[in-house]
Amino acid sequence: MKYKLLVAACLACAATASAQRPTFAAGARAFVSVDTAIVALTHARVIDGTGAAPKENQTLIIRDGAIAALGDDGKVAIPAGAQTIDLTGKSLIPGMVQVHEHLFYPTGPGMYGNLAVSFTRLYLAGGVTSMRTGGNMNGYGDIAIKRAIDAGTVAGPWIDATAPYLEGPGLGLIQVRELKDAADATREVNFWADEGATSFKTYMHITRAELAAVIAAAHKRGFKVTGHLCSVTFREAAELGIDNLEHGFFPATDFVAGKKEDECPGQREGQASIAALDPNSDAVKSLIAELVKKHVALTSTLTVFETSVPGQPLPKGLELLDPSLKEQFEQRYAAGQRNTTSLSATLFPKARALEVAFVRAGGTLLAGTDPTGSGGLIPGFSDQRELELLVESGLSPLEAIKIGTMNGATFLGRAAKVGSIAVGKQADLVVLNGNPAARINDLENVEMVFKQGVGYDPAKLIASVKGKVGLF
Repeated sequence: MKYKLLVAACLACAATASAQRPTFAAGARAFVSVDTAIVALTHARVIDGTGAAPKENQTLIIRDGAIAALGDDGKVAIPAGAQTIDLTGKSLIPGMVQVHEHLFYPTGPGMYGNLAVSFTRLYLAGGVTSMRTGGNMNGYGDIAIKRAIDAGTVAGPWIDATAPYLEGPGLGLIQVRELKDAADATREVNFWADEGATSFKTYMHITRAELAAVIAAAHKRGFKVTGHLCSVTFREAAELGIDNLEHGFFPATDFVAGKKEDECPGQREGQASIAALDPNSDAVKSLIAELVKKHVALTSTLTVFETSVPGQPLPKGLELLDPSLKEQFEQRYAAGQRNTTSLSATLFPKARALEVAFVRAGGTLLAGTDPTGSGGLIPGFSDQRELELLVESGLSPLEAIKIGTMNGATFLGRAAKVGSIAVGKQADLVVLNGNPAARINDLENVEMVFKQGVGYDPAKLIASVKGKVGLF
């Protein structure tokens, strides 16, 4: 009795502290399957995102978008009027928090289409309830999509919107503006912060002076900086105070012989140097120790590299692509499978081993998918695959789930609200058929996704974009 009284008190407290449940326009409401003020999820296996062992036979109460109570079946009072959903044989995990995502797709050489609808729906359908975009080609696109989702007019995850790429001369894409100098870099950060960007991404040809200026300006505004680097080494970026480095160790140029300051030796040269590394060498251990010491996180994006590795499977969800884009990717994939001299065959396992070594040394690994590259990566599907690849690389399923949930939330400064399952947090939850703590591939069995206590139907979200992904 005392336990139930305590639960009742927690329910009242959480109801008071929680935010109002979201409102929707017709376009977003079409995908909602549960929209009740009070929901009781019973007989669930709870994998809370902290790395702790699963708890069986749990009851979770959602009230007004927040987790109001959580405990053993029979010990948590189910409030009158609650919509009760039996999750026997199913698992609850936190909504995924993925930090290298995009809202555009490659439609041709050097050309990218902005996808305001299909990608946001697919992220949500795959269990992603929070995401950071990893740079954009459209300026205001990511910011506008974020605001539309917040307003309830578009179905999708909460978005940390990254400003356009901060890049120097050398990339050769007409959609990317080139920085002139450090003062120009500072102006860019302040301009986009004023316009609503909440993260900043530096790119391959930025100089150390420009990177330092970006970091100083962003930190002054309370925002973090990430980088897909080449001209600046990982060690140099850590010294300058960067917060995050993209793509694990794939783009690191720290080990390129004769590398010149502020010059990108080329992606292939950098990747060849990584492929030749001994993960247990003193040089590698020294770099990892420096990154850990400086609290620099790494974002793993194994999915975008997997598509070019001979012997790796085709990505899932390709049937959702526009038919011409699907054919284009399948032709590229087939050519890659025939390339027996591909550097990727050596680079891929080496880079995976380095990511595991970074985690074992105490580093903060984050997860993302980068659904751009040469195409073929479908949001949601690729986010599930990223965590599967982390397990195949040598991490445990619970470690991978934590990387894809709590680690991302902590990095984005949202861990008080999302990233784990706990009383008082926002009810961002994924209902899975199976047990991903034992079989990580059960992440693919998404039956429902709750975002702020509202349940979305993944099948409806996916069906709405079939054959259209890459176009809208």
